[in-house]
Amino acid sequence: MAVNDCSLDIPQRTVTGIVGPNGAGKSTLFNIVAGFLKPTSGQIHLDGHDVTGLSAHELFRHGLVRTFQIPREFGKMTVLENLMLVPPRQLGENLIKAWLLWHQVMQQEKDILRKAEDVLNILNLWSVRDELAKNLSGGQKKLLELGRSLMVDPKVILLDEPGAGVNRTLLKDLTETIQRLNTERGCTICLIEHNLELVASLCDRVIVMSQGAVLAQGTMESIRQHPEVQAAYLGSLHNDLSSSSL
Repeated sequence: MAVNDCSLDIPQRTVTGIVGPNGAGKSTLFNIVAGFLKPTSGQIHLDGHDVTGLSAHELFRHGLVRTFQIPREFGKMTVLENLMLVPPRQLGENLIKAWLLWHQVMQQEKDILRKAEDVLNILNLWSVRDELAKNLSGGQKKLLELGRSLMVDPKVILLDEPGAGVNRTLLKDLTETIQRLNTERGCTICLIEHNLELVASLCDRVIVMSQGAVLAQGTMESIRQHPEVQAAYLGSLHNDLSSSSL
């Protein structure tokens, strides 16, 4: 079983990291929570409401969004267009409303454009606003993926390995953006990440998964010293957990 008797809480307005060896069930857990997979048992609660089994688009309307380890941009659209298509229930998507409510459609388009431009500024992507998304670097695509989340004022953001494949300069921008989302916008953020240095710098608390279940949770300092965590990781990652650089 990919996820088995896995019980955890993500407190509001915190940044929580989920770490663990490859195959521990981290991404499967995200896919279940975000509505891409239906659980065969158990419950998922969001803001005190049972959201078990809701689809991804239904959870999206409840304010829960996720990004992917490999960004899923619309490559043949510009960066700006990738952002503007995100907000749901746009009047211009309905042909009759586009004809009969033209002024409202145009006003909504202007509002969405302003929001998209604000997001571009937050992410330092203004210079590539008219670039096709497929031409962005890996790090810029990760920023764009995060930017699409910001277009809906999310309550909870699930980030799947945001640091993977991102160069050090863009990783700094990404880290600062995640911190601002948490401190300034009050977003609750949960991230899967193999870069333990990034986890240590960002996360209030860390959850360690192994064999589909929670092995340990606490601060990075306490996780480092946990004997079962050290045994689960072994090898080089054990050395990383014990590293004084963290």
